[in-house]
Amino acid sequence: MNRIKIYVPRDSAALALGADEVAAVMALQAHQRGLSIELVRNGSRGLLWLEPLVEVETPAGRMAYGPVAPEDVASLFEAGFHAGGQHPLSQGRTADIDFLRKQERLTFARMGITDPVSLADYQAHEGYAGLRRALALQPGEVVQQVLDAGLRGRGGAAFPAGIKWKTVAAAQAQQKYVVCNADEGDSGTFSDRMTMEGDPYMLIEGMTIAALATGATQGYIYVRSEYPRAIQTLNEAISKATAAGFLGNSVLGSGRAFYLEVRKGAGSYVCGEETAMLESIEGKRGVVRAKPPIPALKGLFGQPTVINNVITFASVPIILARGAVFYANYGVGRSKGTLPIQLAGNIKHGGLVEKAFGVTLRELMYGYGGGTASGRPIKAVQVGGPLGAYVPEAQWDLPMDYEGWASVGATVGHGGIVVHDDTADMSKLARYAMDFCAVESCGKCTPCRIGSTRGVEVIDRITTGDAQQRPQQVKLLRDLCDTMVNGSLCAMGGMTPFPVLSALNHYPQDFGLSNPDRKAA
Repeated sequence: MNRIKIYVPRDSAALALGADEVAAVMALQAHQRGLSIELVRNGSRGLLWLEPLVEVETPAGRMAYGPVAPEDVASLFEAGFHAGGQHPLSQGRTADIDFLRKQERLTFARMGITDPVSLADYQAHEGYAGLRRALALQPGEVVQQVLDAGLRGRGGAAFPAGIKWKTVAAAQAQQKYVVCNADEGDSGTFSDRMTMEGDPYMLIEGMTIAALATGATQGYIYVRSEYPRAIQTLNEAISKATAAGFLGNSVLGSGRAFYLEVRKGAGSYVCGEETAMLESIEGKRGVVRAKPPIPALKGLFGQPTVINNVITFASVPIILARGAVFYANYGVGRSKGTLPIQLAGNIKHGGLVEKAFGVTLRELMYGYGGGTASGRPIKAVQVGGPLGAYVPEAQWDLPMDYEGWASVGATVGHGGIVVHDDTADMSKLARYAMDFCAVESCGKCTPCRIGSTRGVEVIDRITTGDAQQRPQQVKLLRDLCDTMVNGSLCAMGGMTPFPVLSALNHYPQDFGLSNPDRKAA
């Protein structure tokens, strides 16, 4: 009898919704029915509203069922789901689900398809093809591929990755480092976590290629403490990759060394900033460093250091495997390639969408997200985490790219999108941004440390104080935001005004302002 291959996700989102229990009942039901099954714990496909999404391999392809609860398993077997049978939870062929079919999955091509910690699975789906090609090139040629692909940092700053690599490669030092910033602290973001839990070898391969290109021999992945499953999966994958020769003192027999370790963060949002992260890895308090010198020249332990985030490194293997031109053909303008976009908040179909730059917010929120979960009209959408601007409907049809969005005061950031319906009070959300900054500030610079505290007080006076004093308080808030933007050492204080000012500009009625002259205000 042929074994039936059934997939149940091991991603944290699926586990939170009972995936382990579903897998256990699945195994028990199969045993009781005398069926021989192979239960594969895959990563998530990113269709989070259908989790746990169970798949079964059939001659017609993988068939999807979800969301599956433990009590649904018996009826699934009775309906013959293990042969692709129809059931109320049937979603059809996984590859034909609109949410997936309309994406351009480059970085997330393997996500949900493979066993995350299986090296054999990874290599069967183009894994380590990029590293093998990199080993056949000179280090400078590898850097040039990344430059030609137009890959920019996916952590929010959008700095060209190849320029960082080129700077570190040219630096003279006995020791160089590669550091992955996996401190994914922005609200509504989970693509880093999905990558580390669902395709960890892709991150490991990208970091190894960076090390070979720049002459680094030691790497660290700095993971937030709130991601225990990601840490566990990474450590298992690193151990297996080392045993198989993909890491260690001679990568694939090349004679070139690269060692990789995971470092757990201590729960500080500001450690998402690269220099504060370096301080934390060194065992110090996570406080922002003044620049210059830049980390590419004087980074971890004072040595030249490549720092990129998870999705940046994870984008590298396919660039090397298929060539820079292939990757650069996706996207628009100077925003090349694809971006894993995360739909969260008040959204009907929350999850991950990988699209080439140029997609619009309206298409994402309605074409993929299906509108609000509440069924009410969308009022505002925050893009780029808690420090990102609120984007009004007038801008929902702008193509998503770094320069285009910057021109209207918005940021792409890490690709996190948080949707709010028409019941949202934008003055309260603006106040939350200032309060968040006050709580999370490292305290090193005055504009951030004191400005955010004063910002909360001023917003309270605008919304609950004397209406006649409101214009004066609005002017004070704008002056305060200007000081924070131009005087803060890092993006913590420098970007906190973005959500505040965008809420004030586009939703003045929520601040008790009627027909305001925005510029005069």
